[in-house]
Amino acid sequence: MLVIKKDRNILRDLAGQVAEIAALPVQQETIGLWKALNSLKPVRPMVTIDQIPWHEMDVDGELSLQTEGDFCRGLETNLRRTLYGWKHMPVDMVVEPVVSIPKLIGGTDFGIKTIEERAVIDANNDVVSHHYTDQLEAEEDLQKIQNPKVVLDVEATAQAEEMGHEIFDGILALRMQGIFPMFALWDQIIEWRSPEKALSDLVCRPELIHQLMSRLTAVHLSLLDQLERQGLLGGEQPTIHCTGAFSEELPAPDYDPTSPRAKDLWTCGMAQIFSSVSPAMHQEFELAYAKEWYSRFGLVYYGCCEPLHKKIDIVRRIPHLRKISMSAWVDQEEGAEQIGPDFVFSRKPNPALLAGDTWSPELVEQDLRRTLECCRRHGCPVELILKDISTVRYQPQRLWEWAGIAMRLVGG
Repeated sequence: MLVIKKDRNILRDLAGQVAEIAALPVQQETIGLWKALNSLKPVRPMVTIDQIPWHEMDVDGELSLQTEGDFCRGLETNLRRTLYGWKHMPVDMVVEPVVSIPKLIGGTDFGIKTIEERAVIDANNDVVSHHYTDQLEAEEDLQKIQNPKVVLDVEATAQAEEMGHEIFDGILALRMQGIFPMFALWDQIIEWRSPEKALSDLVCRPELIHQLMSRLTAVHLSLLDQLERQGLLGGEQPTIHCTGAFSEELPAPDYDPTSPRAKDLWTCGMAQIFSSVSPAMHQEFELAYAKEWYSRFGLVYYGCCEPLHKKIDIVRRIPHLRKISMSAWVDQEEGAEQIGPDFVFSRKPNPALLAGDTWSPELVEQDLRRTLECCRRHGCPVELILKDISTVRYQPQRLWEWAGIAMRLVGG
């Protein structure tokens, strides 16, 4: 036995609870609703909650870990969070009768390691401030960016799979999961240069940025090629960028679950630092390079925190685009008018409403109603994706109540 008896018993008990939930008819009903939305034929708006401050959420020990081994504690964390979410804030989550364990895949980096200083307010919170050391000061520094050399740790992956079967067989299916890659080059660039210098380079050193983007695009495509060739892409994708990924269109015909291809999957991308960059510069320094990546995939989710309401005309040219992020800083009316029925209006309600000194359900309802009414006027398929929740001021009931308000408003 690779897993101690105590840990195995704890995990099997939790897995049994998950299996009971996964067997409920509502799971297939919710999958059907996600498929309808993602086909641009929504039955109703959909709701998810993700990127939760779990260190603030424990109630009566529901999230307290009891296993001892590191491998088991990782599994226990995921199981307990699934049960917690279903109990307190299920919204439109789907609980599958599956445990996913990641394959042990190395060599996916690009040669540069981030060097940073961090500022921490709450030691229990993994949301911190960063100050990055510039590593791309000159043209020759671009040579630091190297092609990845992807390799599967066969022995470690086999051992993880054996342990998974030992724990969950007879209760939950085991899915050894590969990687779901994304295209967020500017998130990487600011970790290697700094936001201020990266933005000034767009004006002062545009040729350097074009060289940097060409090199980064090439290494990302090399990563994708290697993952695809070695059968190390993820499969049976339940989410994309915190939203439901269930789709009638994916996977593509002739899908082989042992060797997923990019065209069987969603991907996502963003250029969050481009919030104040013009549409023309956004096109020139980001989307022109991203096009080759997106063309490889079945469906695309674009955007994150950057406000895109004035850039829909360039964003809609992205190959296989299906969802557009509408962050808390967009003009919703303008964004909805531009999106119309063509894409999913993926609204990110402002998580600051949960972080104030006082909690106001009335403000939450007003905020969500504005979104739903705006999308109704312009015929937009819409989802409400509450994410990036740094804090609820150690009052988890705020999040539970947000979930209840949202589901009432969407008719769930």
